[in-house]
Order: sequence, then C-alpha cells, then structure tokens
Amino acid sequence: ALCRPPHRVQTDMKIEKSTAPVEQVRAHILILEARFYGELCDELCRGAIAAIERAGATWERMAVPGALEIPGAIALAHETGLYHGYVALGCVLRGETTHYDVVSNESARGIMDLTLEGLCIGNGILTCENEAQAWARAKVDDMDKGGGAADAALSMIRFSRLMGRKAAGLDSKATS
Repeated sequence: ALCRPPHRVQTDMKIEKSTAPVEQVRAHILILEARFYGELCDELCRGAIAAIERAGATWERMAVPGALEIPGAIALAHETGLYHGYVALGCVLRGETTHYDVVSNESARGIMDLTLEGLCIGNGILTCENEAQAWARAKVDDMDKGGGAADAALSMIRFSRLMGRKAAGLDSKATS
C-alpha cells in the first residue's frame, strides 16, 4: 500500500489524475492557510478539501496572516491533540526584495522541523515567480497542489500509523 504509483503522472506538461480508489483513512486534518492571496488560497483549499474527503477523513480550516506564521500555528494546534495531520497552504510571490527568499525558505524550514518531530504535514505553500505560475499550480483542474499537499499529509498519517503498529509488534509483514 505504501508503494502505490504516484497519484498524478505528468505527460506533455498536463497532469492526469489517477482514477484508482483512494485508501481510506480515519483522521482529522487541520488545513492552515496564509490568506495573503485569498482567492489563490480558496482554490488551494478546494483541492485539499476534495482530497481529504475522498480519503474519508474530516477537516477544519483556519487562517493565519502569512506563510511565516504557519509553522508556529501548526505547533500550537498540535499541542491540543485534536488533529492527526496538517495541510499548510499559501502563496509566496517573488517581489523586488529578498523578502521572498526569507519567507519561502523559513516557512519551509519551519514545516520541515515539525515533520522531523513526527508531525504529519503536507506543504502546499506555493513559491512562485508570478501570479500566473501560482494559479497554474493552485487550480484543481491543473496541477492541484492543494490536493497534493493533502494527499501528502494523509500518506504520512498512514505511514506513521504503520510504524506505530510495527513498533508495537502488531504488523510483522515485511514491506519493501
């Protein structure tokens, strides 16, 4: 189950979505979005919500001011014990200063630090040169990066649970 083919296959720069059944997972997911680009976030959320619901999971949606606040918000939410995983959504567009580099690098680093602590997070914070690139990645009928981030969070929840079963001696099947 962990070695399934990718959800999307790229051919001729078009994204084809798999029609294979989605493995169901009982989980409650927090979608955290940086609302700096509201309409883009709405589209990213549309993809994330569809992916979460396809997997049979439930979700809540909350907003923070910007991408730099997402890792801290995830850490605070995780302390509540209410969520099994997280989907980070937002968009950082390159401007005229180095602020783009700081925001994109530090938000990604913060999310990665949390994943190394064992949190199940799908990172759907777009880092793009311009709005056209961002829309191509956000649109559900194009690259659907919101759905991809949700799929990543769900996959990590499944993996975490598998590792927990293995550690408890409840899953002795060898997987490669």
